Amino acid sequence: MKNTIYIIGAGAIGKVLAVALKRANKNVILLRGSVDDQASDTQKINVIVDQKTELEAEIEVSSLRNFPTLDGIIVLTSKSYGNQKLAQRLKNKAGHSPVVILQNGLGVEQPFIDNAFPEIYRCVLFVTSQPVSAHTVRFKPVSVSPIGVIQGNNTRLISLVDSLNTPLFPFRAETDIQPIIWKKTVINCIFNAICPLLEIDNGIFHRDESALEIARRVIGECTAVAREKAIFLDADDVLESLLLISRSSDGQLISTLQDMRNGRQTEMDTLNAEIVRIASSLHKEDLVPETRLLGELVNLKSALGRSNS
Repeated sequence: MKNTIYIIGAGAIGKVLAVALKRANKNVILLRGSVDDQASDTQKINVIVDQKTELEAEIEVSSLRNFPTLDGIIVLTSKSYGNQKLAQRLKNKAGHSPVVILQNGLGVEQPFIDNAFPEIYRCVLFVTSQPVSAHTVRFKPVSVSPIGVIQGNNTRLISLVDSLNTPLFPFRAETDIQPIIWKKTVINCIFNAICPLLEIDNGIFHRDESALEIARRVIGECTAVAREKAIFLDADDVLESLLLISRSSDGQLISTLQDMRNGRQTEMDTLNAEIVRIASSLHKEDLVPETRLLGELVNLKSALGRSNS
């Protein structure tokens, strides 16, 4: 099934991507990232776009254990904290199939590098997506999401983008993905920390100057660490991108807040905690005091919520 697109992770992003590809007449299978003991079935999934247009498709939903091999394109929309185990499970199933990672954060590809996957590509998502019910997702594309090469080549990259790109969920090829990964990670360090701590929607930063001032300080810290890694980000440009996302997502809840409310683990280890780890490895721990504190508070709040659930 070389033309099959396997999406691992049946959350809000995975469901929307599956609907987009199915409506574009692609052969797509949605695989649960955490549940592994259920038989395959067909589900009608609905996507509400920009709070008005409703699209739907019948999607085959299954579990990874039901597939001894994944011969096609493997797209990861699952949570990044599961990547170590997932890479080990996939290495005997994937063969030479390319892996496209649609996850936030720094270093999320490392387990696949360590397990010698021959082709690895990173996507930086510029969309917001939130579940409404078990089979309905509210979705808003903010901008076209770039995909770049971690291990592979540009010819294959262009082919992958062509396979995944749809009007509902657009992608583009990017020749220099690392600065974009860093920029989006900095933005996520803010949304995924401040919004859960305040228990508020993504629109807070364009509505409230005090929240925006905290964001400015975190951007300053994180871009300083990026410079130490020869990644040069313009702090004003990062702030404007954050505001663009905030303005376009009033009422939308960040995934970390959704995870905390549902008693699930967060992805702080590849966001704030990873920025802090990089700073520490460079002996620059003093650069990131607020980034560290926000991440630690989210992890504490998340752990307390899970222990009380």
